[in-house]
Amino acid sequence: MEIAINGLSDLPQVAQQLLEFSKGEKIFIFDGEMGAGKTTFIKIFCKTLGVQDVVSSPTYSIVNEYESPNGSVFHFDFYRIKDIQEAYDLGYEEYFYGGGICLIEWPERVAELLPAHLVKVEIAIVDEYRRVFSFSKV
Repeated sequence: MEIAINGLSDLPQVAQQLLEFSKGEKIFIFDGEMGAGKTTFIKIFCKTLGVQDVVSSPTYSIVNEYESPNGSVFHFDFYRIKDIQEAYDLGYEEYFYGGGICLIEWPERVAELLPAHLVKVEIAIVDEYRRVFSFSKV
């Protein structure tokens, strides 16, 4: 599935489409270059999931936890991990296989740890305001 947007005001509709596309999948990976809008989109997606908390980037904490009407939502940013051992030390298995929703930025840094079934969200930059979102099930 591919969706082109022309600005931030289009993100709530994209988030709703992602929720419908996922059909209950709980692991989401977000792929896009620095500045593509991964964290911005995740903030909107969390609202769609019913998260009431303020959603912020877990760049330094690696993971932030939020509550939604359907349970825990875990937002990961693996950009700053130095090696895979940090993910082990974090207890990734409890998060990835614990039944909560996992939203993962920079998944390539922990590729060998990712579950077999997940939803991949690719964000491509067209220009300063326009992006193309691609959803696929892996």
